[in-house]
Amino acid sequence: MGIFLQPFAWLLLFFYNLFNSYGLALILFGVVIKLVLFPVTLKSKKSMIQTTMLSSKMQQLQKQYGKDKERYNLELQKLYQREKVNPMGGCLWSLIPMVVLIALFGIIREPLTYFMHLSVEQIQALAAQLDWETVSVANGWLSQSAMDKLREQLADGKITSLFQHNVGYNQMYLVSMINSENLASLQSFLNGQFAGAGDNLFVMNFQFLGLDLSKIPTWKFWAGGVSPSSLGLFVLPIASTAVSYLSMKVSMATNQMNSGTENKQMDQTNKMMMWMMPLMSLWIGFTVPAGLSVYWISQYFMQMIQEVICGKMLKKDYEAAREAAAKRDAEEKAEEKRRKEEARLERQRRIEEEKKNRGKKKPKKKEDEPDHEGVNKADSREGLRAYARGRSYIPGRYGGVTPYTDPNQLFQAMRAAEAGKKGKKKAGKAEEPQEEKEAPQFQKPQESQEPEGETVVIQEEAAVEAEEIEVEVEEIEIEVDEEDKEG
Repeated sequence: MGIFLQPFAWLLLFFYNLFNSYGLALILFGVVIKLVLFPVTLKSKKSMIQTTMLSSKMQQLQKQYGKDKERYNLELQKLYQREKVNPMGGCLWSLIPMVVLIALFGIIREPLTYFMHLSVEQIQALAAQLDWETVSVANGWLSQSAMDKLREQLADGKITSLFQHNVGYNQMYLVSMINSENLASLQSFLNGQFAGAGDNLFVMNFQFLGLDLSKIPTWKFWAGGVSPSSLGLFVLPIASTAVSYLSMKVSMATNQMNSGTENKQMDQTNKMMMWMMPLMSLWIGFTVPAGLSVYWISQYFMQMIQEVICGKMLKKDYEAAREAAAKRDAEEKAEEKRRKEEARLERQRRIEEEKKNRGKKKPKKKEDEPDHEGVNKADSREGLRAYARGRSYIPGRYGGVTPYTDPNQLFQAMRAAEAGKKGKKKAGKAEEPQEEKEAPQFQKPQESQEPEGETVVIQEEAAVEAEEIEVEVEEIEIEVDEEDKEG
């Protein structure tokens, strides 16, 4: 942290040594900081203009995807990428002055560390030499109970000194005890304890316009008696608050885009900032040394000047943004008018169609009309069941209708055919020479040796039976088809 704060300390110490005035050093420090940050301020204003130009599109996205937050954020990011706009560009740059203020607060709070470059051991030795234990309680910088607690911690070994160098404004109080009368003795003391440490010690003059800028303003300015110094310390934070409010008014006046377009969300943000910044200035003014209020006032005066300069430099951008916003509003109004006209014509067309079709009956669909090409509803009927074979049944779809045959009849025909084959085998065996059947094991029963005439008769009877069965099957098939046709 010390490495970050040290450049600011060098700049402030340079102005202090140049003019020997703590208040003037703070004012010049604020002016330099504003000049260095002017390009950043200009960039922030440009970013605000670009964001304002997209306000109407953002509102349109809000209307479309307001309920779906995830989709709205996604479309908003796409809009920023398409228009090459950084929504945080104006906010991030505006935080830099606040960072500088925090750094300045750390420098003002620890002058022995950043102005006189003393170490912790050297500061504690200096506090012991100036009798910090007694003087701090006498001046009200520390209460007696707080000092007693520090003594207990010192006895327990929790701390090494009664002076806490980084607590509150102890270093400012200790620096205020160094004056021209004790400076030489303190320098020699530090040089005796730490070689060369006393050479960096000097007397700091915190007086500016009759005010001690090392003191903290209080509401009860009459507590120690009303004096120009106490009254001036009370007025200083109030003056910084008034200047802060005036600066916000000037900023809103120079930003023509805020008044040129209607953006309720941005207007509410500006109104909130107009009151928050002055209130924050008031709170800071009564909680920190008066030197920060002087810096705060100089910052706001410089900000007003920069706002006027930025307004003149960005005048063309403001005008272009206003023209673009006006053109966009005209296009949106024309588009809305066109949509309304189309909706009116569509309603009128529907009303006219309803009038024409009123009283007309829709033609009924013929029952014989097939639902699909090549489909005949009669083909799917089985008796009383109109769609037994399916609504899209086509008899010749797979090469014709396979006739139905009773399985019992097929089985009887197969048995008859097997019987005919056996009869043929028997007839062939009867014609074989008798001498080939002399062996007893190969002799057949007496009934197998039938005359040839009887075998022929059996074959003819089997053939007749098969023909009769086939005829019956054909008759059955014809009867089924006729029933289908009658159905």
